Amino acid sequence: MIYLNILLTMMKIGLFTFGGGYAMIALLEAELVTKKKWLTREEFLDMVAISESTPGPIAINAATYIGYKRCGFLGALLATVGVILPSFVIIYAISLFFDAFLSLTLVAKAFRGIQIGVIFLILSAGIKMLRGTKRTPLSLFILGATVLSMLALSLLAVRFSTVLYILIAGTVGASLYLIRCAQKRGEGEK
Repeated sequence: MIYLNILLTMMKIGLFTFGGGYAMIALLEAELVTKKKWLTREEFLDMVAISESTPGPIAINAATYIGYKRCGFLGALLATVGVILPSFVIIYAISLFFDAFLSLTLVAKAFRGIQIGVIFLILSAGIKMLRGTKRTPLSLFILGATVLSMLALSLLAVRFSTVLYILIAGTVGASLYLIRCAQKRGEGEK
């Protein structure tokens, strides 16, 4: 029964999420943390961080993580298939009559509305995650520096890889973690 629950939950998330993995974060949090209580708030934030930093789409990485955490390999497989299946079926159905589908003005307007909704979902998820993180001077500095540099580079039309931002922030975070561990060891020896 738990396997069916994982599959159906992930299918629901995959079916009602437009705009990719970042737009999915708000729905994942509502479903997995608030409603089903499969993850704590801290585990959810860790899952998002891991899903963002590992290769592949965030939605698939998150589904695989949740499925594995709940039911091992089979849970991971079912969760991954569940999150992919609705999109696959919808895209396949659309591809059968794609040109006729896009020529409908109602469909074009619906997609414009969906784009606005996706922006809201991503912004909402970012704000919720920001509220749930520990605010240290360093984390606020990294957040501010990243936002300002991304904004400046976008306004100046400079192409800069988001991966580089992730690598820089990861290097700073890992370095500080190692420094803190060394400081604690030094205090423990005294």
